[in-house]
Amino acid sequence: MGITDFKMDFFSLKGKNAIVTGGNTGLGQAFALALAKAGANLFVASVMEDEGKTKDLIEAEGVRYEYMRIDIADDGAPKVIIETCVETLGSIDILVNSAGISLLHEVENFGREPWDKMVSINLTAAFELSFEAIKFMIPQRNGKIINICSLFSFLGGQLSPAYATTKHGLMGFTKAYCDELAQYNIQVNGIAPGYFATALTAKTRGNPEKCQRVLNHIPANRWGETIDLMGATIFLASKASDYVNGHILVVDGGYLVR
Repeated sequence: MGITDFKMDFFSLKGKNAIVTGGNTGLGQAFALALAKAGANLFVASVMEDEGKTKDLIEAEGVRYEYMRIDIADDGAPKVIIETCVETLGSIDILVNSAGISLLHEVENFGREPWDKMVSINLTAAFELSFEAIKFMIPQRNGKIINICSLFSFLGGQLSPAYATTKHGLMGFTKAYCDELAQYNIQVNGIAPGYFATALTAKTRGNPEKCQRVLNHIPANRWGETIDLMGATIFLASKASDYVNGHILVVDGGYLVR
């Protein structure tokens, strides 16, 4: 294939079927809507209810939306999610492991209970979902897995040792699965968002001193908006990124360079 064969259709996801965990709230909703705007049907697995808001957004793009209320950390849940998606939509072409939590405690009070819960949701569930998804992706010789990592895949992080640990682990898992699965034309990559203006960061943004401390570290001199993540999502889910594998795409306004 030569350079004249490249087409903007390489970014199209028309006819593809995607799972986004936690895809009806926060950044997950942006990932889901981005895929829908590129033409993919969406299967969202989440413990959160959103009164049909995400369904309306997705279906307005002319694609299908299916929702399953389920805790991805429950025993057997990943298998149920993947198999139900395939039964309902016909295939699993794209998996976005977006769901995650961050529990905060002073380090001397951060014991096994919050540690185990975060490892279960942030890391183990992502592995199990991917493990179940590749049972379908390997035979079809095609698939995209996108793990939502973090700046804290590269950094330490106060008040939640498990957050940085699970995000480091997710980055390592991304690279390990790439090494195993690239031979089957399956691309496994990650997106590492920086500091974004979401409900989770409202408290920090509302504190002038803390907000400025963050901004001082961002060359772009602004917090990220969820729309800033949507192009990266479409790229990593599409044919345009078929030779991008095992990569962590940082979307942080330049935070890591300062």
